[in-house]
Amino acid sequence: MLIDSHCHLDRIDLAPYQGDLSAALQQASSRGVAGFLAIAVDKDNINPVVEIAQLYDNVWASVGIHPLSAAEGSLPAEELISHAIQEKVVAIGETGLDYYYDQHSQAEQLQSFVDHIAVAKQLNKPLVIHTRQAKADTLALLRSEGAEQAGGVLHCFTEDWDMAKQAMDLGFYISISGIVTFKKATNVHEVAKKVPLDRLLVETDSPYLAPVPYRGKTNEPQYVVEVAKCLAELRGESFEELAQQTTKNFFRLFTGAR
Repeated sequence: MLIDSHCHLDRIDLAPYQGDLSAALQQASSRGVAGFLAIAVDKDNINPVVEIAQLYDNVWASVGIHPLSAAEGSLPAEELISHAIQEKVVAIGETGLDYYYDQHSQAEQLQSFVDHIAVAKQLNKPLVIHTRQAKADTLALLRSEGAEQAGGVLHCFTEDWDMAKQAMDLGFYISISGIVTFKKATNVHEVAKKVPLDRLLVETDSPYLAPVPYRGKTNEPQYVVEVAKCLAELRGESFEELAQQTTKNFFRLFTGAR
């Protein structure tokens, strides 16, 4: 079985399922996807994401403010904590730094990231980290703020092997998305081949970044199967072995299961 370790279930296109999220999750389940981590990205969707997780036994939630939403204002620590201690919330984020799309809100992004790390450490919950063209600052903050005390994952990883290695040295996992199926994503291919299997997660980031052969279409949680198949082929491992270990990794990171 597989786990989609990062999806935006409140944003996926449910038109093919007559508006029924249960049907979309069942379609994924029929393909061997046994669980889903639903990700909050701003103040408006934290409650809907948590509510989705609480409706389904096999859905969990992560709560936070995406770096590209940080300019609109981060959550006070007390408010973030109040969301994070709810049932089915297993992680803090999506948080991090994105200098690709927005170089003008770096100060707000940095402060928001610091705040999220502090809450993660306080609650002993892992971080879900978004990082894009912010390698130096991301690694510097992880170290200076003691983020290894919380641990977590660098999701939808698109940076280089050096960054992946430094993050793993701090105890973080690396999550690979549908970008790994893109022919020109050579840096992602390199990282995907080198990450130890016991530090690897798979995700869709749906409704974004649909993998080949669905590239350009709306992504769905069921397509994590395509991500895992491509990843297994790249690494020279069996699909079954990769699915089993990434699922084990997910539960170790987010629920403490060994």
